[in-house]
Amino acid sequence: MTEQQVLPSIGAPNGSSPHSAKAIWGGRWATFLARRLSRLGVSIIVLVTVAFLSIRAIPGDPVRIALGIRASQAVVDERRAALGLDLPLWEQYIRFWQGLFTGNLGESFSLQMPVTTVLAQRLPATLELAVLALVVMLAFAIPVGLVTAALTRGGRRRGLELGYTTVSGFIAVIPEFLIGVGLIYVFAVQFHLLPVAGRSGPESYILPVLALSLGGIAGISRIVRAEALSVLDQDYIRTARAKRMSSWRIYMRHALPNLLTSSLTIGGLVLGGLIAGTVLVETIFSWPGLGMTIVASIMHKDFPLAQGVIIVYGLFVLLVTLVVDIVLVLLDPRSALGEN
Repeated sequence: MTEQQVLPSIGAPNGSSPHSAKAIWGGRWATFLARRLSRLGVSIIVLVTVAFLSIRAIPGDPVRIALGIRASQAVVDERRAALGLDLPLWEQYIRFWQGLFTGNLGESFSLQMPVTTVLAQRLPATLELAVLALVVMLAFAIPVGLVTAALTRGGRRRGLELGYTTVSGFIAVIPEFLIGVGLIYVFAVQFHLLPVAGRSGPESYILPVLALSLGGIAGISRIVRAEALSVLDQDYIRTARAKRMSSWRIYMRHALPNLLTSSLTIGGLVLGGLIAGTVLVETIFSWPGLGMTIVASIMHKDFPLAQGVIIVYGLFVLLVTLVVDIVLVLLDPRSALGEN
């Protein structure tokens, strides 16, 4: 009997061939993707239904609001018929779905332009804020959490640990709009260092990005610190120290890569929340994004525009969550796909 007949194929469980292992993992991947995509489909149906019904639950006549109180009832009725608002609710719902499939979200009552055009104009400003805030969060939270863990490891520097946990916990629970108001008062009103509102240049990004990111920096750094304390207590870190490796090499080469998985996962989930969190921050800083748009559309009962913005917000969160799930599987397929 040859050696190849005795030894199982390397990398294939239970002596199975690499081709059968690929088939097993291929089947697991197919099951995983089918399950996630089916959940995404159900979530989209719920999202669209909620967007359609929620705005209609607000009291008031959108056509009357758009035309003004001086418009005659005949003009109002004619406009309602033209917009299809005189149809039964179920028929409006079906038409709404038909418009989604054809890429037609209707025309904004208040702005008198296609909703897709408004979204295309306002979405980049919101994405800029959210992505910049996420970059700032991770750029500060990961090193702060890692350094704090290194300094307070093993119960050392109790005063630093107490001060850090107290300050970071306090900042993490402050709402973004309160942070924004405080930043405006200090940097715009008192010292006149930065613009109060608008999107006029690089300096106009500083305050809204800080308002969105400060709470996240505090919260994510606490999670990174907890993960780092666990990683720094592992056997391979002790072995690295026993070999007299430099602290910089231990932290950068061994500890940091093990923190990036959880940090990037949290960052992806935070990005979805940041998009929703921009609503109040954009309103405070008069930022021309989707946040101000949805506030104005709800005030005017602008059905098409409000529905479009809600769907864009919801789809972004759902897609970010899906991407995070897929990245987790790529990083750790055995645990994510249920392989022991």
